Amino acid sequence: MIGDLQLRQDVLDELEFEPSINAAHIGVAANRGIVTLTGFVTSYAEKAAAERAARRVKGVQAIAEEIEVRLPSDTKRADDEIAARAVDILKWQVGFPADRISVKVEKGIVTLTGDVDWQYQKNNAEQVVHKLSGVINVVNQIRVAAPARASDIREKIQKALQRSAEVEASGINVQTEGGRVILSGKVRAWYERDIAERAAWSAPGVTEVQDHLTIEY
Repeated sequence: MIGDLQLRQDVLDELEFEPSINAAHIGVAANRGIVTLTGFVTSYAEKAAAERAARRVKGVQAIAEEIEVRLPSDTKRADDEIAARAVDILKWQVGFPADRISVKVEKGIVTLTGDVDWQYQKNNAEQVVHKLSGVINVVNQIRVAAPARASDIREKIQKALQRSAEVEASGINVQTEGGRVILSGKVRAWYERDIAERAAWSAPGVTEVQDHLTIEY
């Protein structure tokens, strides 16, 4: 079992190692495997990168993310400018139904609404928008509208897990209730948990994933 002091240092080292993050203003605390990130960064993309870096560290059970986005004065953008650029970048995505998505921006916070056919489209919309300069946060309220039978969803997820060379599928239980997927069981590392969750979201018709997987060290 990794102690809190060592875990805190490991997370700090990982943040320093990640080239897309300026870790100088990020604080880290650890308590029984729960890591709290505080401080500030200069973009929403950097905030997301800090959380991903912390998740990669062995021994991290959960993350409390309290990092603020503070934009330098020379990169602040008017809300109408951010909205126009968000609409444009969504239109540029191949195969994305941009005509079904609405964009609202208030004080740098972008809210996306509408519906898409696949979960990856919802994820991609958030990812491309949060990279725009001037964006402080993204509220993704896009719905996944594709219907599918629960049994079909469960079968597709199980097959995806079995194909993965990085996950021990026998330790993962998959339950479905309509478009809701419930994952339970044990995995060996946080990245395996992420892989299982991505596999669940990738199945057509999935509208919610409840991840109850635990990490067994």
